[in-house]
Amino acid sequence: MKLGFAMPHMLRLKATMQSWESEVTGADQTRLAKWAEKLGYEMIAVPEHHIIPRSHIDLSGPFYFNAYTAMAYIAGATETVRVNSCIAILPAQNPIVTAKALSTMDWLSSGRVTITFAVGWLEEEFALLGVPFHERGAMAEEYIQAIIALWTQESPEFEGKYVSFRDVAFEPKPVQKPHLPVWFGGDADPVLKRVARYAQGWWPFLTKPDQIPARIDFIRSQPDYNGQLADVYYGMSTARVGEGHAVIDDPTARPGQTKQEIIDRLGWFQTLGVTWSSVPIPDLPSIQAYYDYTQWVAEEIMPAVK
Repeated sequence: MKLGFAMPHMLRLKATMQSWESEVTGADQTRLAKWAEKLGYEMIAVPEHHIIPRSHIDLSGPFYFNAYTAMAYIAGATETVRVNSCIAILPAQNPIVTAKALSTMDWLSSGRVTITFAVGWLEEEFALLGVPFHERGAMAEEYIQAIIALWTQESPEFEGKYVSFRDVAFEPKPVQKPHLPVWFGGDADPVLKRVARYAQGWWPFLTKPDQIPARIDFIRSQPDYNGQLADVYYGMSTARVGEGHAVIDDPTARPGQTKQEIIDRLGWFQTLGVTWSSVPIPDLPSIQAYYDYTQWVAEEIMPAVK
């Protein structure tokens, strides 16, 4: 089991946010990224929304990064830790621009990028971006094909409804071969079928832990399965957030569990097929207390679950 680092103030979800987190600055996050790397955490993942309608602020909060910008910054501030998104909204921007941002990031970081795409769920956000919400699945299907073509083909070509190119050059290619790892986030059957066709990882959200093995079997049973599913990321606090970022009181996902409770929970996840997880931020008074807590996790939990 590999552990990601739960970076404070990546977002302000009502279900998980603590008051002190809103005081964490970008400079604080830079220091925390270096700290996480020193302690042996293996990934920092960045949530993404581009704009939040006021009607969603109560549950979702107003604060989100552009995933690619934040991932690139964290990668530049560190030397070994992997960066990822959780998630990046694939249909939200031109796939050529997405492919270039990620291949540039992978090249500059010497191959430390994983990307978790999703189709998005917030219809009003799509309207504000001028992207057709009800076509997002079809767009995602084309976009991932086009992105992989740009990353892997010497003379990339693609012909589709939403994106087309030929007689072009595209460099730098990703350092990782055949390309940087692609994961998809989400739970619906079309998402899992997309995982089967194109991805190396899956990041469930609304799927309950005990349903994960059956969903992994579903991915691997697809007739066009690529045979590459290697990673499943399920954070310990995932079950505290419901559809539309609703608050869920799940005692099994509560922060601040004992050492043995955390080890047992992560061990159970591992038997379900989960390869990555994270320990939620408990009720703490300050960022300094979080330094202490993350060190405790690194010293007491990490060796027991690796």
